[in-house]
Amino acid sequence: AVVSTQSGHYGRDIDNGYFEGLVRGYRSGILKRNDYHNLVECETLDDLKLHLQGTDYGPLLANDPSPLIVQTIDERLKERLVHEFTHIRNQCLQPLAEFLDYMTYGYMIDNIILLITGTLRNKPISELLPRRHP
Repeated sequence: AVVSTQSGHYGRDIDNGYFEGLVRGYRSGILKRNDYHNLVECETLDDLKLHLQGTDYGPLLANDPSPLIVQTIDERLKERLVHEFTHIRNQCLQPLAEFLDYMTYGYMIDNIILLITGTLRNKPISELLPRRHP
């Protein structure tokens, strides 16, 4: 929306400017082709951690001690994705907010099915919870 102010200046994106900037910032942090090429060259998970320190993902593993395990990297990446998705969801307006809610419903249904089938097979909850979608 373009709005005229008292001084004659025009404001662009009054309603969605912050949200657009937020999404552009997240997009600029996505790994580039060169980053992926360098990650393929890594021989150990500590090499991967070292390379990621030069990207927006640097703080992600900064507090995790060596030696890293795949499960730790997976958990940190999921935590970040959920945090960013939730933040985007909280900042956007309708109808995008409703669409983002719809995106989560399939994962919620999968979680319920996982818990029901696990309970029917007498699996402990402590084994099921780590396998659910965030």
